[in-house]
Amino acid sequence: MKKHTIWILTILMAVVFLGLLFMQIMYMKNMAEMRYEQFTEGARKSMIAVAQRLEQDETRHFLEEDVSSIESSSLYAQYPGNPVPQLGGMKYSFTTANGLEADLTIQGNITEISRLQPDASMTVDRFKNVQQTYRSNYLYQRGLLDDVILNILSSASERPIELRADSAVVRRYLRQELDTLGLKVPFEFALVAPGGKYVYRSTGYAPTADDSDNMFIQRLFHNDPANAHYALKVYFPTKRDYIYSSISFLVPSMAFTLILLVVFVFTIVVAFRQKKLTEMKNDFINNMTHEFKTPISSISLAAQMLNDASVRKSPAMLQQISTVINDETKRLRFQVEKVLQMSMFERQRATLKLQEVDANLALYNIVNTFKLKVEKYGGKISSHLDAMDAIVNVDEMHFTNVIFNLLDNAVKYRREDEPLQLTVSSRDLGEDRLQIIIADNGIGIRKENLKKIFEKFYRVSTGNRHDVKGFGLGLAYVKKMITELNGTINVESEPGVGTRFIIVLPLLKE
Repeated sequence: MKKHTIWILTILMAVVFLGLLFMQIMYMKNMAEMRYEQFTEGARKSMIAVAQRLEQDETRHFLEEDVSSIESSSLYAQYPGNPVPQLGGMKYSFTTANGLEADLTIQGNITEISRLQPDASMTVDRFKNVQQTYRSNYLYQRGLLDDVILNILSSASERPIELRADSAVVRRYLRQELDTLGLKVPFEFALVAPGGKYVYRSTGYAPTADDSDNMFIQRLFHNDPANAHYALKVYFPTKRDYIYSSISFLVPSMAFTLILLVVFVFTIVVAFRQKKLTEMKNDFINNMTHEFKTPISSISLAAQMLNDASVRKSPAMLQQISTVINDETKRLRFQVEKVLQMSMFERQRATLKLQEVDANLALYNIVNTFKLKVEKYGGKISSHLDAMDAIVNVDEMHFTNVIFNLLDNAVKYRREDEPLQLTVSSRDLGEDRLQIIIADNGIGIRKENLKKIFEKFYRVSTGNRHDVKGFGLGLAYVKKMITELNGTINVESEPGVGTRFIIVLPLLKE
């Protein structure tokens, strides 16, 4: 798949996922706002209903007192100048035109009431007359009901507030009204006097300044004087939990969407890595082809020369051809071993033959061996081996290969406009550590490439230079071996100035 196709699919899928997440977030937000409004509306309706029921109780109380006074005055009118009879015996119920139910009781001894009649047979008629009188009196009072209620409400504030709004009654009314509206949530409440003093409050009523959104206030008994208004405060401690619990079913869908997004991002990252790896492997194959082509061509040419009878008769020519075949075979074997070594390192730890090695001595020998190659290109290599203690526990062959790889890279990536200057140095770092620095004045490495140079198959672009060949395995091999030897390697570089490889190895403890 082409790179721009992957980018198009990535952008398209990213837009789809972001749009889906945005829609889910907005839906959850709208659902939460709607639940919040429903809860607020339900709580306010419940408190208004409680206030109305308390006012109805207030009205009922005074209305019953008014009815009782009517009954008493009507009954006492039947006995002018006589002592008040002992109450206690006749009762009936009636309903007004406004739907108000009331009970009327004629208290007294039935025998005494009957004795007031001239004849026992007239008792029923007399009682009916009394009943009719009561009805007529109440109907008269009903005509004045509006005025009576206004008088009741205006004088009700003189009653103790504990009787007008009993805490048990308020709790029961609140619970009933909230349950009716489907708000089955716990609540705490308090009754507040005009001066802000609490008349009473429930056990768990302890709101904080941050709970103002969970507090609802309802004024009670609107017809009371302005300086005698009481307020009912209701606090819902679990309001937020109630609102968000109603939309909790959306959380799994968002979680699944996020999981899909993470999987998508991971898939895209893997796709780009695979794309990059494919490109690197293609470069590796191309480089390997070039690296193998030269020794194979040399060996093939030498074989063809051996077919010439005149060549076979010349011992010197045979010796030269034999040397070419041997050198090119070693070169070919070395390239194959580098690939096999990296394959082995990928699967398991390398098998190292550790031994005590004087790093200063090894570096000195490497510099002397490599001097001819540097001088061939008009360069110069020098060493500053200042470490007093340089005994390390390493595999000498691999340690030597690491240094040779770094020096060989310095030669490959030298500048054409200036002679190559190579420096190999060592010094003590303390804490049983040895530092080795290999520095050059080559073309340098750009900052964006520094983090990648130790990756397998990665090769820094050299612009128009086509003479730099390789598999992209040299620095990967260096990094792997230094790590296997319990050391570290870092690189510092500046384009056009040069590069410094800094190796730190643990010293052999006595």
